[in-house]
Amino acid sequence: MTDRWALAPAEDGGAEVASLGPDGLPSGPVLRERDLVEAVRDRPGVTRWVWRSTAEVYPRLLAAGVRVRRCYDVEAAETLLLGHEGRHGEPRSAAAALARLHGDPVPPDPPQRSAAPGAQSALFEPHGARLPLADLLAVYAEQQRRHERTAHPDRMRLLTAAESAGMLVAAEMNRAGLPWSADVHRRTLRELLGERYAGGGEPRRLAELADEVSAAFGHRVRPDLPADVVRAFGRAGIKVSSTRSRELESVDHPAVEPLLAYKKLYRIWVAHGWSWLQDWVRDGRFRPEFLAGGTVTGRWVTKGGGALQIPKVIRRAVVADPGWRLVVADADQMEPRVLAALSRDPGLMEVAGRTDDLYQSVSDRAFAGDRAQAKLAVLGAVYGQTSGDGLKNLAALRRRFPRAVAYVDEAARAGEEGRLVRTWLGRTCPPATAPAQEAAEEAGIPQGLGDEEINRTAEATEAADADRAAEAAHRGWLPGYASGNSRARGRFARNFVVQGSAADWALLLLAALRRTCEDMAAELVFFQHDEVIVHCPAEEADTIVEAIDRAAELASRLTFGESPVRFPFTTAVVECYADAK
Repeated sequence: MTDRWALAPAEDGGAEVASLGPDGLPSGPVLRERDLVEAVRDRPGVTRWVWRSTAEVYPRLLAAGVRVRRCYDVEAAETLLLGHEGRHGEPRSAAAALARLHGDPVPPDPPQRSAAPGAQSALFEPHGARLPLADLLAVYAEQQRRHERTAHPDRMRLLTAAESAGMLVAAEMNRAGLPWSADVHRRTLRELLGERYAGGGEPRRLAELADEVSAAFGHRVRPDLPADVVRAFGRAGIKVSSTRSRELESVDHPAVEPLLAYKKLYRIWVAHGWSWLQDWVRDGRFRPEFLAGGTVTGRWVTKGGGALQIPKVIRRAVVADPGWRLVVADADQMEPRVLAALSRDPGLMEVAGRTDDLYQSVSDRAFAGDRAQAKLAVLGAVYGQTSGDGLKNLAALRRRFPRAVAYVDEAARAGEEGRLVRTWLGRTCPPATAPAQEAAEEAGIPQGLGDEEINRTAEATEAADADRAAEAAHRGWLPGYASGNSRARGRFARNFVVQGSAADWALLLLAALRRTCEDMAAELVFFQHDEVIVHCPAEEADTIVEAIDRAAELASRLTFGESPVRFPFTTAVVECYADAK
């Protein structure tokens, strides 16, 4: 049996399968199998399956207890190849690829389905037009030729393999779910919010804070309505433009303290309150839908459930099963280390290779030991803060680490000029002609920030909060981008080469860690940008900790080649997620 087979599901639950040769062409006849699951189960020696979409096939296999080692996801590959060819936004389905191959009218992609709260997966829901195996193989063969035409075919093939592996990991995580104690969650809500009132109204503590806000203003104010709050401050002779916490914190008025407390608890009640618990937690598991490659930078997103925005206080409810542990691993200062590996700057590579605190080492070399200033400078170079103090910081950074700064400067120039910008492996930034605001929001890249925003962005990034970064982009931290401002495009591209390369590295880390877990009871249950959680029996925890370090080393070597740059993790073995950090 050859190690690579292709599979195309049939409408009746069966499948067409065929073995493939080294050239990607069928090496045997197309076989018609009555049951898709059995077609895969009966071929345990296959090391890679070629199929249209992991989302179409793999959930059904997982439901039957069947896992595969590797896959080639044709539609994931099509998305990457279209981007590389400067055709971001064109339909990415296999049917669209087939139409382009034959010169036929290209069908639009099917609309994305919404996630159903608490659903494990839509096993039998159509995910787009199915293709006969012969058509799928024609698309696959053409994709192999397109890979060869890229600037660096080996890197592009590795990226496609990594993206396909990410699709498998996401499906397995969707199936496994994040361990969740409903009892702990309810107890936490009672502690924070007080008793629930009949009819779904605000719980007791929110009602009390709303009364305090109204009393401070001297008239009834709805703190859940920003326009009402802005008007109330106006009547008090205080002009505010919004109810954002950072703006309210500078206001001297007795309503501010209860208002800020209300906003914090209101977010928990709405986003992770009793209704959320009822909708999203089933049988001791929270199952959001992880989407690998959900942004143009390659960063993951989730569909429904707010999995990437779990407040620390709610993380108390993420509790390992009895006798099991959560291994929570957080990559330390990942993006600056990626910049060191990308740029091959000798000084920055040395710093990133011999110390766990990169910012402190940079500060010792260029900022007289001022770690905070060094952190602002490094992140300012990545995010494009090049005015005011940022310009002075960048100059100091450029003197000590010229190749690192030149690398992101060149990416910014390419973005400003409308040229394509790529990660090291070949993931491509949308060109200037792509819808700018859409690209910014999809990428989740806040840019053009001042010192205060750089600090907040650094905190969000280091907390691996991709959703918060996307929200920041949406709320106006991208001046001029939507109107096609060339400097804003440059800032976007500057960040893209680093964040996108970090996402590519993370995919390879996940793939390596997944291979370790295959022979154990351990399971990957959570991932966001630079944080991963493995749920495992207590006796396997030490092995998983070691495996994460090995996976980081392998991912670094595969992504960037031989380099002294280290990617250390802060790892905690805990029973409760909230205890990890």
